[in-house]
Formats: sequence, C-alpha cells, structure tokens
Amino acid sequence: MKAQKRLSTSHLIIFRLCLIAVAAVAITVTGIVFHQSPFRMVPLYVSLVVGLLQAQANRYAPLIGGFNAILHAAVSFHFGTYASAASALFTSCPLQLATFVRWSRHSYKHSTEFRRLNTKQRLVVIGGFIVCYAAVYAMLTAADSSYRVLDTVSSLLGLLISILTMLSFIEYTYLMIPSGILSIALNINVTMDYPAQITYVIYSVYSFICIVQQFFTVRNLYAEQRADKAAVQQ
Repeated sequence: MKAQKRLSTSHLIIFRLCLIAVAAVAITVTGIVFHQSPFRMVPLYVSLVVGLLQAQANRYAPLIGGFNAILHAAVSFHFGTYASAASALFTSCPLQLATFVRWSRHSYKHSTEFRRLNTKQRLVVIGGFIVCYAAVYAMLTAADSSYRVLDTVSSLLGLLISILTMLSFIEYTYLMIPSGILSIALNINVTMDYPAQITYVIYSVYSFICIVQQFFTVRNLYAEQRADKAAVQQ
C-alpha cells in the first residue's frame, strides 16, 4: 500500500513538472512570435511556480504570489482591465502576504488547518458579493472600462477567494473553478484586441489545471485533519 502511494506521488510530481515545462515553453514561443514584451512575461513565469505550489496547497504559494501580484497589476492596467489591476495591487498582494502569515501560524504539514463556512456565513457572503458587484460595475461603466462584465466578476470573485483562502475556508477551492474559467474567457477576449495576450491565455489554462488539482488536495487534507481530530477525541 505504501509502495503504491509512493509510486502515485512520484507520478504526480512528474506530471506537474512536465506541465510547468510545457507551459513555460509555450509561453516563451508565443511571446516571441507575437512580440510580447519580456516585462509582461516575467509575472507569468513566476506564476507558473505559484500555480505548482497552489496545486499542493503549499503555504509558500501566497508568499511568492503576493509579490508577483504587483507585476500582474502593472500588466492589467496596461490592457485596460482596471478592476483587475486594482484588485491585484490593493487586495491580492496584501491578502496573499497575510494568508502566508496566518497559514504559517496554523500550519499543518506543508499546508494549513482548514475549516468550512456555516449556512449563515454563506448567505452573508452571497449577499455581500451581489452588492459589491452592482457597485463596482456602476463605477467601471462610468469610467468606460474595457470588458467590464468579465472584469468585474473576475475581480470580485478573486477578492472573495483571497479572503476565504486567508481564513482557511475550503470553499475557496470550489469558487476557484469558476474563477479559473472566467480568467480564461477574459484573457481570450483581450487577446482578440491584443494578440500578444495569448501568453496569458496559455497561463490561465495551466492555472486551471492546477486549480483542479488543488481542489482535490485540499479536500484530502481537510478529511485527514478531521480524522486526526476524531482520533484525538476518542
């Protein structure tokens, strides 16, 4: 049984390394073909590493991601996705750094201790999201921002996910799946106007694969933690 588990783990490691290598090569080739600025590609290479760590629910992922968010903000602002730029600079960066601190204080193996939202908390989250969406959409419409619907939903969903992640609620893994799909859609839309953005489409697809892996990793860790607590109480 242990031998099978080690074999499965080694296969997973090989898959993840191959995945990051393929994504890096694809980003580099398309970046050269479409004359993507090296400055705009640097955050993507860093994000590949972050995605790899996120797939493992590793607490060092938000530490690296927090600093990388500053670079992403600069790129988002250039392409007119102002909500994404503001979200990366003023929310994603500090929240990810705060997440690393909190996860480190409540560490569990390479990750952290997870928990679930109760019914009341879920209703509050849904209501707050709807109110914030209406307010942000109205402001972006007044500012004539590009791609305002996808931009607004993607940014607010990213903010909500960041908060839930920081507080170690496993619901963040469920929300990251639609968020990943929205990210792919947003980058495809931007690519229609700026072909060089194809590098971000490639990254968003890579990121979505990591998100799916993370979903199962966190579920397994949460189940393991519950089993440990139950064993202690007996």
